[in-house]
Amino acid sequence: MNYIKHLTAFYEKVAQDHTLNPSHISLYLALFQFWNFSRFRNPVSISRDEVMRISKIRSKATYHKCLKNLHSLGYIDYQPSYNPFLGSKVVMLDFAGELKPDGKQRKMKL
Repeated sequence: MNYIKHLTAFYEKVAQDHTLNPSHISLYLALFQFWNFSRFRNPVSISRDEVMRISKIRSKATYHKCLKNLHSLGYIDYQPSYNPFLGSKVVMLDFAGELKPDGKQRKMKL
């Protein structure tokens, strides 16, 4: 797993997706950090409180809305547990293979 290629592909995907907002991106990066801590093994067990703390999302409604949006848009596979003693599971999908080598240096549009 090349995490730099993965994040580059993620940002390319996000740049084309006008449905996402900063809360979605922040949540995804928090989930990515959990994935990194688990040495990129899937699925990752998550704690809502910890993910909300890392992503700086304060509202449970926003957290759940963004999580469900990321799932339905194909950024993650979210597997809720509905059990307060077990963490929900998230499968982080690999975007590194979606990079299209074109031999040209890419310029970011600001």
